[in-house]
Amino acid sequence: MASAPFFHISLPPKPRPSVARPKVNGLPMIKCSSSTFEASSPAANHHRLATENIREEARRLRSAETAAAGKQFSAKYVPFKVGPDSSESYSLDEVVYRSRSGGLLDVEHDMDALKRFDGEYWRSLFDSRVGKTTWPYGSGVWSKKEWVLPEIDGDDIVSAFEGNTNLFWAERFGKQFLGMNDLWVKHCGNSHTGSFKDLGMTVLVSQVNRLRKMNRPIVGVGCGCASTGDTSAALSAYCAAACIPSIVFLPANRISIAQLVQPISNGAFVLSIDTDFDGCMRLIREVTSELPIYLANSLNSLRLEGQKTAAIEILQQFDWEVPDWVIVPGGNLGNIYAFYKGFKMCHELGLVDRIPRLVCAQSANANPLYRYYKSGWAEFKPLKANSTFASAIQIGDPVSIGRAEYALKNSNGIVEEATEEELMDAMARADSTGMFICPHTGVALTALIKLRNGGVIGPTDRTVVVSTAHGLKFTQSKVDYHSGKIPDLACRFANPPVEVEADIGAVMDVLKKQLLSKTQKQ
Repeated sequence: MASAPFFHISLPPKPRPSVARPKVNGLPMIKCSSSTFEASSPAANHHRLATENIREEARRLRSAETAAAGKQFSAKYVPFKVGPDSSESYSLDEVVYRSRSGGLLDVEHDMDALKRFDGEYWRSLFDSRVGKTTWPYGSGVWSKKEWVLPEIDGDDIVSAFEGNTNLFWAERFGKQFLGMNDLWVKHCGNSHTGSFKDLGMTVLVSQVNRLRKMNRPIVGVGCGCASTGDTSAALSAYCAAACIPSIVFLPANRISIAQLVQPISNGAFVLSIDTDFDGCMRLIREVTSELPIYLANSLNSLRLEGQKTAAIEILQQFDWEVPDWVIVPGGNLGNIYAFYKGFKMCHELGLVDRIPRLVCAQSANANPLYRYYKSGWAEFKPLKANSTFASAIQIGDPVSIGRAEYALKNSNGIVEEATEEELMDAMARADSTGMFICPHTGVALTALIKLRNGGVIGPTDRTVVVSTAHGLKFTQSKVDYHSGKIPDLACRFANPPVEVEADIGAVMDVLKKQLLSKTQKQ
């Protein structure tokens, strides 16, 4: 069992061809922590003044030449999945969520500008920023700023230095339960608010911060979202950091107490509504069309720009070697597309030579994508999601269904499902090997178990399971499981505490019985 922070994985170095460094203004481009373009940047070797903070330091070190160089990159909204003949596009400074036809939008980067610099350059640049406190590049998201929001000013960025989460070698779980030697868990929940939603929310709130400074009236009230828990936690935290009001619609009695207390603690205005997530989503969309509240759900494609950086992090942590499989839990389905987009950009810009196969894992109680996949992509039918311990993916009418379909088709992907018993058993078994995962990760592990048992995933395939939230957000489900209090579940791997009298003889009897039982099992 091992836990790898950034770049603590020892892998054989992959031979890389020598390349001529591109130049800007006649200067060779090198790795540096704070400037993208100038070899002579003062940020390459400096000490922060005692009287300034890291944001002020970054402002001081930004030269006019460096700022001008940064503006060569750009991005815009375009209708999702349109051909090159489409002329419809929008500035990222516009408040727009759908195309003229009512379809989803995507953030499109100027790939020709990015391709002026080869894959070796981008690898070196991204690697050089890891572990630094230079603003804003200490963030796992903003260390890829040129690929995220290239035109935003550093002063507008709202960041908790999110990302850079550890990649856990699940040695015992892989060996004991799956006969695998190269299984990894990407702990995206080891983040500021305990879920991967931080990756997208830093981008969205940063852009809102920029728009507010531009006095755009549509964001006058603040930001709003519908949530199954994690989105509201991330939105409220980042809005609080930027002094931006946040408004949250939550389905009543359908999220954990730990998830509910987060937006309350961060000062959000919380509405507990007697409906499910899909009902909350419909309401927030109506409200944001009437009031100057900026919609923060994944219908807003800005969030996916931050979430895609988790895919780039995985490649970095494997020294830019591509895993064979990446398994992602899916609810509203923006994340599976975000992972695809991150891998695809790395491939297209020459950082890697292929992309991994993607698997989207759904709860059997909320599985519209799984049913769509099993129909041969014939017809998508929204459904009424039933209650599941994986509450964050309890969604029957996902906004990003088209995005997920596109990602899976273009990565030779697969969709699997997990019953309540399967996901809870998987969670318990993972915890027993030293992890402490959320039920959604139990869904992803169940998908892995099924694909491994079916021979689809091989014993030596390098496989990454994405853990989307911290297990501490879901302690009640763990308590109920180990107490054997869940109706209709056998709870086969429950490990309840043993009550014993405060007497040495009674304690010794219990310990001897336990040790004998362990010896016999081994």
